[in-house]
Amino acid sequence: MMKSQFLGLGLLLAVNVASAANIAIVDSGNDFEHKDLKAKAWINPTEIAGNDRDEDKNGYPDDINGWNFADSNNVLIDYSYAWSDTPDVRKFFDIQLKSFLGTLTAEDRAWANAKLKEEKFIKDITVFGNYMHGTHVTGIAARMSNEAKMIGVKLIPTEVKLPGKESADLTITTGDKSEAVGTNDKGLKETLIKKALEALAKQQATTFGEIGRYINGSKAAVMNGSFGTSYDAISGVISQIYKSIFKKDPTAEELKTYVDHYFVTAVEQTKAFTSSAPNTLFIFAAGNDGSNNDIKPTTPTNVVAENKISVAATLGDQALATFSNYGVKNVEVAAPGVGILSTSPKDTYIHVSGTSQAAPYVAGVAGAVKDANPKLDFRGIKKIILETVDVKEWLKGKVTTSGLVNPTRAVRAAELSRSMDLGAAIAQSKVDVLPKSDNEKAMGRQYFQVEKSLIMPLPSTIIVK
Repeated sequence: MMKSQFLGLGLLLAVNVASAANIAIVDSGNDFEHKDLKAKAWINPTEIAGNDRDEDKNGYPDDINGWNFADSNNVLIDYSYAWSDTPDVRKFFDIQLKSFLGTLTAEDRAWANAKLKEEKFIKDITVFGNYMHGTHVTGIAARMSNEAKMIGVKLIPTEVKLPGKESADLTITTGDKSEAVGTNDKGLKETLIKKALEALAKQQATTFGEIGRYINGSKAAVMNGSFGTSYDAISGVISQIYKSIFKKDPTAEELKTYVDHYFVTAVEQTKAFTSSAPNTLFIFAAGNDGSNNDIKPTTPTNVVAENKISVAATLGDQALATFSNYGVKNVEVAAPGVGILSTSPKDTYIHVSGTSQAAPYVAGVAGAVKDANPKLDFRGIKKIILETVDVKEWLKGKVTTSGLVNPTRAVRAAELSRSMDLGAAIAQSKVDVLPKSDNEKAMGRQYFQVEKSLIMPLPSTIIVK
């Protein structure tokens, strides 16, 4: 069968809107007033807008398009932060893209390096990053499926205002009590640090569980999570805690002990997220540290769960992005994540790079697969995505499948699965949709190593106060 003879991505057979996939975007907010997103917003079928009542009795009054867990209300975007969308911030993202494409000039580099030393600019771009992030992610997922509806779930605050760090002592909350650390008992201090880290991981798990139950109640077929806490990020947090208590920096061995202790707890506790929505396929960004998640874990993407896919980022179909985390055990697939043009608040658009952009690409494909065959559960959707990839030599040893997601083939497999066994449908889709060939030469440009300072980290759920 020729490719033109069947319906591919973006040309799906008409499906009943009632059966369309719901995709929960758990992020930093969603501008559903954007002209490209308004028609893509999920609308709670049992809630009545504007009456401050909870018709569906889920505990979230007026959750018409979703819920803001960061501020405990139904406001998914705060336009008062529109000030952060400045010409300098836009220029920085343009320069970031140039750095990937090998067109960065000496003048560009000098400008960026100077800006990264300005405290105000760092604040502006951090606030804008959060203000824009969820809307950008939503736009990527939304455009991959004609029918899928986006559920807004705000987890990441737009702005975190931290207190001063001058305090000599540190109060550590350990669940049922708080203790001021000011003694010389090293063993007690070490125990309290571990308890604090355990409490932090459990506190996050409580929030994840609440969100998981919300998206389960919203019947989300797919969830996108382009956020996370990396090994390096938590190392910085723990170093601060250690120094506040012991009045000195931890040794490398001490730091590793505490970081490993945190991740053992955090990865286990994150299961509350995926288990609270057992029918939802969770898509997580692998992280932007350029490190191996099998060695230096990242949460929540390292959670071990049947209903989870972790996504690395690529430069088109040329190479694994230099900033992208990977891991043959913990990262299943890769998807484009460099210079992705998508929606930003107030009817604007911007190019952004990161595994944050690769994950919603896969979430959108999952939605399109569900739209093509609404009878597929998360296992079937996951199987199709993982088994219809384009295998790449440069992804071998980097991701479990060694592959780059192929949206057209995945949708074709879903269409075929309406009338044949899933395994046979996947096999036939590989005949119908041939692999895309690497086009590095055709693109006529070299893939450059990118300066680490130009990479925005994943929004984190860790807030140091």
